[in-house]
Amino acid sequence: MDTRILIVADDRLARAGLAAILTDRPGFAIVGQIASADLQGFAWDVHRPDLVLWDLGWDADAALTLVADAQAGGVPVVALLPDSYAAQVSPRDIQGLLPRDVEPETLVAALLATKHGLVVMATPFVAALKSADTLTIPTLAEPLTRRELDVLHLLAEGLGNKAIAQRLGISEHTVKFHINAILGKVGAQSRTEAVVRAMRLGLVSV
Repeated sequence: MDTRILIVADDRLARAGLAAILTDRPGFAIVGQIASADLQGFAWDVHRPDLVLWDLGWDADAALTLVADAQAGGVPVVALLPDSYAAQVSPRDIQGLLPRDVEPETLVAALLATKHGLVVMATPFVAALKSADTLTIPTLAEPLTRRELDVLHLLAEGLGNKAIAQRLGISEHTVKFHINAILGKVGAQSRTEAVVRAMRLGLVSV
């Protein structure tokens, strides 16, 4: 079943850009593109979004106040905002915090992880959160090897096993071995979850 996304941004170009990224991705359906002022009258029960993807813009002061109000729809919020606002953000009512210049592959992975109940934070925001002690940050079962870190970084770039093997000069079988080891060490069930957990651990950044 497609992940239903409501895009919120006061900048029309930002809304269009985010919609363009997700429209071509299998498994996503855009159910609305609105400005923050239109949230009050949004028909949540009609459009039934699974997630709100909210671009807070470059001047995020007012928008940060509005994010909590969006929870009236009972829908998780993934917010995009400048790094400079990291210290002003609380994780309350926000399931994802990413920079506005996030790579498309990372954004897609973050949305999927959020849908499955994970809290997704880019490294700058984790470091600066006022209430970081309210977050459950995963821990490693054991440290990753240098080669596992190499594979993890390429996973975060969205590369498949064959491309990773070519980039590192190893076999696909070896890539699969390293990925299985990574999943076990970070406590993940999938590649996407592994990348998200690695972000929260500070092993990879966006």
